[in-house]
Amino acid sequence: MDYPGNLFVVAAPSGSGKSSLVNALMEVDAGVAPSVSHTTRTPRGQEMDGREYHFISDQAFDAMVAAGDFLEWAHVHGNRYGTSRQSIEQRIGAGGDVVLEIDWQGALQIKRLFDNAVLVFVMPPSWEELRARLTRRGEDAPDVIELRLTNAREELAQAENFDYVIINEIFERALFDLKAIVHAQRLKYIAQKRARADTFHALGIA
Repeated sequence: MDYPGNLFVVAAPSGSGKSSLVNALMEVDAGVAPSVSHTTRTPRGQEMDGREYHFISDQAFDAMVAAGDFLEWAHVHGNRYGTSRQSIEQRIGAGGDVVLEIDWQGALQIKRLFDNAVLVFVMPPSWEELRARLTRRGEDAPDVIELRLTNAREELAQAENFDYVIINEIFERALFDLKAIVHAQRLKYIAQKRARADTFHALGIA
């Protein structure tokens, strides 16, 4: 099904800065709204239910899977994450843009369901910097950090399956790159035709 809104999917190894980039994007672009995923993990730091994630039990997650409520879901670092079908379809169906922060598995699932989804992969500039970022944020035990670094090797190998790659070395430059991707997508012929169907019709463009 074709939708008038755009769906942007951002994935990255943990610690690459994708959440900071997406949050900064939404601060400067009111046309982009987040999709709040469901997860079975416990909140970290100042996270709040319904803001960063919908934090639910394993039993509740199982029920949503069985009901077909997720567009995609995956196991990530020992927990499960899922994207609500209803919230995405309502937003882009009304002509709004949605940005998803999910893992690479979910991103590829979304692409199979939405041909027009734009996949963006965020990379760290080096392994040393990725380890330093994971350590600086102070949220994970050393063994968890090592697990995230191990998983990052598999995740980085999937970058070739994405439409765009951003190397988050200097945050301001990476944010500029993300904004440029969003703006360019809105100017594509097919996106403009979906979003401004009345204009195309008035100009006699089929």
